Amino acid sequence: MKSTILFLSLFISTSQFFNPGSKIDVVKDQSKKENFADDWAALSKYQKENDLLRSQGIKENSVVFLGSSTFEFWKQKRPEYFSKNPYICRGISGQISPQLLVRFRQDVINLKPGAVIILAGSNDIAGNTGHVTNDKIMDNIKSMSELAKLHDIKVILCKYLPIYAYPWNKDIHPAEKIVALNQLIEGYARENKFTILDYWTPLVDDKKGQREELTVDGVHPNLAGYKIMETVTDKAINEALKRK
Repeated sequence: MKSTILFLSLFISTSQFFNPGSKIDVVKDQSKKENFADDWAALSKYQKENDLLRSQGIKENSVVFLGSSTFEFWKQKRPEYFSKNPYICRGISGQISPQLLVRFRQDVINLKPGAVIILAGSNDIAGNTGHVTNDKIMDNIKSMSELAKLHDIKVILCKYLPIYAYPWNKDIHPAEKIVALNQLIEGYARENKFTILDYWTPLVDDKKGQREELTVDGVHPNLAGYKIMETVTDKAINEALKRK
């Protein structure tokens, strides 16, 4: 009798050990890394920062800088520019305009800023997918602008920085495409009484690229370039916030 009970106990213990729902499997499930494959627009990057900002209370007349690497690197090189002002950097390196549009609610609207600076288009042009046109870039810029206006957020649209060539994709010749895109952006901004932030003019050289002394790679500004951008940015922000 005792041997029978012992056998049953061992059987039950062994069954639990090999049971797919056992504690070992639970530990394995808990140790799995969260899969962000569906987060195409990288919404997870600023989610916690956004939650913290909202819990602390957004500063009056705050401004969101929405863009890609130019904005992200700006905060890395000049963090004090953002910390001493009510400026919120929401740049993500490599992003194209439809990704900015997907992020617009989380990284702009939900923060209830006084204004948003939209810098978009270069990575679309640099992608060389064959499907991107300036008109498609403008569609995304228009959608973001309309969403901002709907939520009483002042819109600041950027004339993109001059770029003669992309070091990582020399088959692309972006200079004239950026000039044409900037013309579309400027025309749309004037039609809708949005503020225009001109990054192109103070940085351009005679080849329609960035002035050598102001850039690290012909695409991204160096510290001197960013300081010039700060001057024109502050002026545009002041103008936008005064608009009715």
